Amino acid sequence: MRVPLSWLREYAPVPEDATAEQVLDTMVTVGFEEEEVHRPTDEIQGPVVVGQVLSREPEEHSNGKTVNWCQVRVVPEGQEQTLTGKGIDPTGVQGIVCGAHNFEVGDKVVVTLPGAVLPGDFRITPRKTYGHTSAGMIASVRELGIGEDHDGILVLSRIGLDPEIGADALELLGLYDEAAEINVTPDRGYGFSIRGVAREYSHAVNQPFHDFVLDAADRAPQANDDAGFPVELADQNPINGVPGCDRFVTRVVTGINPEAPTPPWMASRLRLAGIRSLSLPVDISNYVMLEFGQPLHFYDLATLQDKITVRRAQAGETLTTLDDKQRTLDPEDLLITDASGPIGIAGVMGGASTEVSAQTADVLVEAAHFDPITIARSARRHRLPSEASKRFERGVDPTIQAAAAQRAVELLVELAGGSAQDAAGDVVAGQRPEPQAVRLEADYPAQRVGVEYSPERIEELLIQIGCSLESTTAGEGQTAWMVTPPSWRSDLVAQEDLAEEVARLDGYHKIPSRLPVAPPGRGLTRQQIGRRRVMNTLAAAGLTEVLDYPFVSQAENNLWGAAQAGTHVPSIKLFNPISEVKGWMRVSLLPGLLETLRRNHSRGFRDLALFQAGLVFLPASQVGSRHVPAGGLKLDDDVLADVNAGIPEQPWRVGVVLAGQEAPTAPGVGARALGWQDAVDYAFMVADTLGVEMQIANGSHQGFHPGRTATFTTADGALVGWAGELHPQIVAAGNLPERTCAVELDLDALLAARPDGVQAQDLSVHTAATQDVALLVDADLPAGVLVTTLREGAGDLLEDVRVFDVYQGDRLPEGQKSVALAMRFRAPDRTLTADEASASREAAVALAAERHGAVLRG
Repeated sequence: MRVPLSWLREYAPVPEDATAEQVLDTMVTVGFEEEEVHRPTDEIQGPVVVGQVLSREPEEHSNGKTVNWCQVRVVPEGQEQTLTGKGIDPTGVQGIVCGAHNFEVGDKVVVTLPGAVLPGDFRITPRKTYGHTSAGMIASVRELGIGEDHDGILVLSRIGLDPEIGADALELLGLYDEAAEINVTPDRGYGFSIRGVAREYSHAVNQPFHDFVLDAADRAPQANDDAGFPVELADQNPINGVPGCDRFVTRVVTGINPEAPTPPWMASRLRLAGIRSLSLPVDISNYVMLEFGQPLHFYDLATLQDKITVRRAQAGETLTTLDDKQRTLDPEDLLITDASGPIGIAGVMGGASTEVSAQTADVLVEAAHFDPITIARSARRHRLPSEASKRFERGVDPTIQAAAAQRAVELLVELAGGSAQDAAGDVVAGQRPEPQAVRLEADYPAQRVGVEYSPERIEELLIQIGCSLESTTAGEGQTAWMVTPPSWRSDLVAQEDLAEEVARLDGYHKIPSRLPVAPPGRGLTRQQIGRRRVMNTLAAAGLTEVLDYPFVSQAENNLWGAAQAGTHVPSIKLFNPISEVKGWMRVSLLPGLLETLRRNHSRGFRDLALFQAGLVFLPASQVGSRHVPAGGLKLDDDVLADVNAGIPEQPWRVGVVLAGQEAPTAPGVGARALGWQDAVDYAFMVADTLGVEMQIANGSHQGFHPGRTATFTTADGALVGWAGELHPQIVAAGNLPERTCAVELDLDALLAARPDGVQAQDLSVHTAATQDVALLVDADLPAGVLVTTLREGAGDLLEDVRVFDVYQGDRLPEGQKSVALAMRFRAPDRTLTADEASASREAAVALAAERHGAVLRG
């Protein structure tokens, strides 16, 4: 919330010489975080004065452009020029070349004299142009930084001003004002108004606050349901039983001048508050919203038909909103309608058909109170955040609608020349929401905060923020109250909230600093321990951990989420993605890892080994829920079950990507490129860390090289992942380094296969017997399958077997290969004889011959 200081001073005891920084320092003491200072004079400096055009001589030049050679008086006639400097004429009349044509002789304009600086560090100096020396500039609103109009200069009489020649134009236009921007948290929606900020400033400086909203309410005419424009509240489908609109005030102002200019003081305040000045009716609506915190809407009365009805949308209805976009409405949307159909989305944005225009003579003012949940859902559903919805969804005071409408009517009468109707239409649906009383015991704030507060101090502070207190019974010697919060504090619903208010207003600086004692706990779960061990192992092996966004494209999910090409992988579609391309939740870690590798490689990092452990998102049979639970309500079992059923499965995965060299070249040491063997090693490193026996086999995956892909399974045959070199086409299309390799494993599946305990084996003191064997087998037989068969055939005496050579060549039969293996035998209780080791080896070879047709080579 941007708070212009001149505006705040009208309602709060802000010293005249206080700066925005000092106001921010004060607001911090009552819990509002400071954001920024907005000061126009940081970008614009004088001399910028009021001038009067004495003459204007159009001159056409060879480039086809017509400019005006003007004489402009910047000092009242008969007075001397007190400014000095290069280009300042002592007579008080400046010669200026101007390319705009929307002014006449006698008009008063804004003149930037030599020495002035405009936004964008545009410095005004005398300069030769079009055959004249132009000593200054007649400024437009864009050049002054106070608007977007650049079609012509700012003529002061057209915005209702007739200032003295030579007057300070910066002061005239409110450019010496400044704004303090504060951060308003969602639970303190009352802070989105000058009323709320002024009240909090008064609390901070311990000064009384006079609520100016109550004054406007006293001036408002008595509510009369039968007068004013007819309104019907007909919400047939309230959310959680709460009507979408419980209060609707209408006022009518006739005979306005819609083209009347917005006065500079109002335009200046709106600009400092971050709202662009558009037209006087729109500016008045925004001004009252910022001042009171109550959003308003103005209708062209001539465009309304029959009566206004507030209801929910019907299936298939559409509305063209003020931004000229046609929107398809949802049955949950709350609408403002008349006989023609929808004319606005309640609390979010009005419709184009009833917009106040340059032809509007009569205006209907709407000030309503809407359900925060209804407004928040509509704003998000249509992706249509607005200043109005921001306030409604955080809670608007339900008692100030008549006061806000009265303030708007008074401004329309004063500034637009309208006439107000005597009667006010005030329609109420059901009972006006009343704040619920909260029980508070006097010792509770001290228990929560750690500072002793007397009952008298607690009463003083709670009454200061607008609460009413009624003493009630408590334990022996104890004081307690039933505290009723004020209407504008919908966030005060529990005694914790009241204790926080006491601490906030008494001063956070009085709260002692003490380090909390960590509570005892059961420590990490078995799954958490396993995941951390995996990540620590990979980091210790020299890999770099990264963290990627989980947002990917559907094409990436189709590529990495299925082994076979052409498969559509079901994915979770985001309702409001940060990018339309990256609009789905990932089903694999590899898209993000490969993007990180590509980005780092493009920045000159050539040797990369990255890993990530994270969640993927797999849609269940139900995606999402038709129920959108409201905050603060306990869900019934059916709703909770439906919400839980719509949550996608989120298993853990671990992924690794590799490119470049294992280590740089050094004297006497050649570089070794990272390859698919390293990817396989890292996969087994993860499994070994968890104590899981993982089987490897040749595999295929559309994202990997057809001949350099490994699949991994657990002992029960469950597939847990892939590793290998990426497909050359994928590498080329993704601008990845050549021979990029990757691993992805199902970490949850590996954790599930993890044994309950690891039994350490005894170290044998007996000598091992080693024998080699070379077997002729089919070229398609994976070496891993052969190793498994040999282990099974050799029995318990076989301690280890490993492949040390694979040969395919002309000296072997076509379609076969020779696999050489080293077999190590050992008995736990004795030294093996050569015959025992040979017998075990022969049994292993025999089983390999039976299963795979293996032939022992000599």
